[in-house]
Amino acid sequence: MFDTVLVANRGEIAVRVIRTLRELGVRSVAVYSDADADARHVREADTAVRIGPAAAAESYLSIERLLDAAARSGAQAVHPGYGFLAENAAFARACADAGLVFIGPPADAIELMGDKIRAKETVRAAGVPVVPGSSGSGLSDEQLIEAARQIGTPVLLKPSAGGGGKGMRLVRDEALLADEIAAARREARGSFGDDTLLVERWVDQPRHIEIQILADGHGNVIHLGERECSLQRRHQKIIEEAPSPFLDEATRSAMGQAAVQAARSCGYTGAGTVEFIVPGDARSGGGDGQGPGDYFFMEMNTRLQVEHPVTELVTGLDLVEWQLRVAAGEQLPFSQRYITLTGHAVEARICAETVRATADGERVDFLPSAGTVAALGEPTGEGVRVDSGLSAGSEVGTAYDPMLAKVIAYGPDRATALRRLRAALAETTILGLDTNTGFLRRLLAHPDVVAGALDTGLVDREAAALTPASIPPEVYGAAALLRQAALEPAAEPGAWTDPFSVPTGWRLGGRDAATVHPLRVPGHDPVTVRVRGRAQDAEVTVGDAEPVAARLLPSGAASGELPGASRVLVEWAGVTYAFTHAAEAGAAGSWLAREGDAWRVTDHDPVEAALRGGVAGAGAGALTAPMPGTVTVVKAAVGDRVSAGQGLLVVEAMKMEHVIAAAHDGTVTELDVTPGSTVAMDQVLAVVTPHEVAEAEPDAATPAKS
Repeated sequence: MFDTVLVANRGEIAVRVIRTLRELGVRSVAVYSDADADARHVREADTAVRIGPAAAAESYLSIERLLDAAARSGAQAVHPGYGFLAENAAFARACADAGLVFIGPPADAIELMGDKIRAKETVRAAGVPVVPGSSGSGLSDEQLIEAARQIGTPVLLKPSAGGGGKGMRLVRDEALLADEIAAARREARGSFGDDTLLVERWVDQPRHIEIQILADGHGNVIHLGERECSLQRRHQKIIEEAPSPFLDEATRSAMGQAAVQAARSCGYTGAGTVEFIVPGDARSGGGDGQGPGDYFFMEMNTRLQVEHPVTELVTGLDLVEWQLRVAAGEQLPFSQRYITLTGHAVEARICAETVRATADGERVDFLPSAGTVAALGEPTGEGVRVDSGLSAGSEVGTAYDPMLAKVIAYGPDRATALRRLRAALAETTILGLDTNTGFLRRLLAHPDVVAGALDTGLVDREAAALTPASIPPEVYGAAALLRQAALEPAAEPGAWTDPFSVPTGWRLGGRDAATVHPLRVPGHDPVTVRVRGRAQDAEVTVGDAEPVAARLLPSGAASGELPGASRVLVEWAGVTYAFTHAAEAGAAGSWLAREGDAWRVTDHDPVEAALRGGVAGAGAGALTAPMPGTVTVVKAAVGDRVSAGQGLLVVEAMKMEHVIAAAHDGTVTELDVTPGSTVAMDQVLAVVTPHEVAEAEPDAATPAKS
């Protein structure tokens, strides 16, 4: 076994790898960019080396700086984690050239399976069924369009390099192929440095099932069962489980053997995953691509997977430990017949993102979020595991992937695992930035999820129904009680409290006096909350509702307040809400509105409040940034006449693109950004004035025509 291993990654996966290294008595070396100088993985490693500024290209993606860190720290091997350079053949070769062991497959296997076109041809030759699609590499836009026409829409555009859903585009309308190809190439080029695309037939309502394989350097290859990964949004998994509730033993065995054949076909060693697409009505029995038992090879991930914990829990194996042992030259001591799947495990990926319904309520956007972790509460309990890179005070930016942590639950059966995971998510609190925790809880309670009736389109179909349109009144009440507590004098145990020092309650001639808390959440109408009494024993009236008895319980991390600020954070059912009260800002009776990442006092009349990104202040034709990020494409100019739905700009953050489209027909009258501009959330990017308004209000310098 190695003495020292460098972990060439960050966040929760770096913490996860360091944990196994510690258990094996191996010295761990963390690397960090300037943005991660105080990150949890840096503190938990035995030693840490700075590798550059925040930009990934100058730190975590710099082969030269990683090799220098390995040399300076005396590392004998490098664990790449997942993401960044984990599937980079050049990095694997550079490690070997530097005398380092790359804890992963050979560079040739990474290169072969990293090219989805070559990978499909290789496994097809080995007898593994593949998804029908284009053939050949380096296809032009015109060739991709022609291949899509021959296959017939809907089709899926996929980058030949990389994975994780980056650059993938589902196209149902043939007329949109050119624009979608251009967008897919941009995202693939930005994520992987390679914009080669392929096109595949889209299988409606498919299931995404993957097989975990493990291979040593002595010719032994086994599989460790499957994982169901069908709950996805933007082609990225958010819930995974093992085993699949769909497969029977015959199909499981057939897919496992196909995965082993795929691994053998490329000379694989280490831990890896073979991903399959399975028609939702497929069952055992074999077929010709349309009948029961059908499954198609999609791709192979030549690395450890994000969802590996569910396999570890049902097999009892530590996959990181076996990655290390195989890389050190050990032979697998067990064969396929000794692998059994016991119980059930389900994993939820917690991401820094705002889950926000559109104004019409028909669609839900999953937008990157950022902020400082003001309070953190992670779950514990029977069958609960947390893989996390967070700690209180952590700064979460938009420079890296939005995944923060994974909560995994294990039980003797699927129902128990689901119940434990929902309870664990209810105990998970991350205050200071938006996360998808609440959405995941509601998704896990969806009847189809509970029944195991899954497909890759379920989340998109049900997202609007799973996203509350309004804020529960209990949340407003909790926020008001927190503000009330901040205004009250600190009470000493057993001491007498002067009733006249309490900010609410009885006064001479003021029996009904109460403290008024005007509260606002971005994107929602302001709400007035009245509190009578002390926060620990109060009567609360939310808006026009009837008053109710309520009290603030100081225990737990379910709610909190940022020290020294008039901003209150409340976590309710997995959703964090940010409230403000303007009285302490020197403008009693006014409201605070969010503007970018700051708060400012606005007009006293809430209707006129300049809440950027809302109807007021920004203007009906304003197009705002849905997330902090970088403008990568500008397709319009001032004076252009545009149509409703026409894409005008592209904003990229956390490796995801968001197209900013015109909401109505009109003329671009303002355009405040250029490619490369860094923008804040809700920043106005452009203004599209409706045609009738633009024509009715000519420029003052231009004489009106008679």
